[in-house]
Amino acid sequence: MNASAHSPGKPAPIPPSEQNLLTRVAEPWCKASDEVLQLEGLCFDRRGTLYFLEVFGGTVFSLEPGGRTPKALFQLAGMNPASVKIHRNGQLYISLLGDFKQGGLLICNPDGSGRRTILQDYVVDDIVFASDGGFYFTHFVGSSCEPTGGVFHVSADEVVTPVMRNMAGPNGVALSTDERVLWVTETNANRLHRIDLAADGKTIAPYGTCVPYHFTGYHGPDSCSIDSDDNLYVAMYYQGRVMAFNRYGFPIGQFLLPGRDEGQHLLTTHPMLAPDSRQLLICTNDPVGQKGSWIFSAEAFAKAHKTYQFT
Repeated sequence: MNASAHSPGKPAPIPPSEQNLLTRVAEPWCKASDEVLQLEGLCFDRRGTLYFLEVFGGTVFSLEPGGRTPKALFQLAGMNPASVKIHRNGQLYISLLGDFKQGGLLICNPDGSGRRTILQDYVVDDIVFASDGGFYFTHFVGSSCEPTGGVFHVSADEVVTPVMRNMAGPNGVALSTDERVLWVTETNANRLHRIDLAADGKTIAPYGTCVPYHFTGYHGPDSCSIDSDDNLYVAMYYQGRVMAFNRYGFPIGQFLLPGRDEGQHLLTTHPMLAPDSRQLLICTNDPVGQKGSWIFSAEAFAKAHKTYQFT
C-alpha cells in the first residue's frame, strides 16, 4: 500500500518522506474497553498471558492465551503506571510516572501482592532487561527547551548508573539482540537515539551515540521494541501508526491503524511482538471517535526476539 493517498488535510498526514515506505494496515484484535483509556505496556509471560495497563486510572490488566476479554488484576490509583515488564522469576516490574516529578519502579507479584518500590527519585517511563538481570530505564522529564531527562542502567543488585543525560522526555527503550545497542525514543525532541554500549553495558562506547532519525509532527515517538532481526518498532503518539527501522536506524516500513485518516485511534503508545510469532500487537485509544481502547494486530517483518524472561 502506498500512503501517498492520505490527504495533507487529515488530522495526521503521512510526511512526504515517509509516504513510500512499505505500509501495512493493522486489524482490530481485542477491544480492551468502551472507555477511552491510555493503554500501555504490552508484555507476555511464559504462559502466554498478556499483561498491560492504563496510565491515568492505574489499572493493570491480563489477557489469557486465546482470550479476548481482559481481566482487571489490581489498581495503582494515583501512581500513573506507564509500562510493565516481567522478570525471569515471574515478578512484574511496573514503571511509575507518579506526579511527573517523582515516580519509581514497583516490583510485585502478578496479582499485585508483595509490593516494593525502588527508584522513587525518578519518573520511570519504560524499562528493558539485560540478560544478567540488570535493566535500563528512561527518566521521563524534560522539555524541548529544558532537557533534564535521561536513560540509566540499574545492575542486578540495584546500583544506578547514568548512561545518557540532557534529554527531552526520553520515553521508550529497547536493547538489541546482542545487547550492545540501546535504542531510546525522545518524545519531546522528536528524535530516535542509537547508543553503542561499551563492554560493561552501562557506559557509552567511544563515538557511540547518534540520532539516526528525526520524527515529524505532533506529538512524537512513544514506546518501542525489537524483533529477532533487530528491526525496531516505534509507536507514534497522536499519529495512529507504528514506524519500523532496521538495525542501523533507517526507516523500512510503517503500520497504520484503521480510521486514522478520520482522526480515530490516534493515541498509539506501544508495539510488542507475541512470543514465537510475527504478530505485532499495537495498543491505542480513540478520544476523538469515542471508539474506546483497542489492541490491534499486524504482521511484523520478523519473529519476536526471545526476551529476558523467556531465557
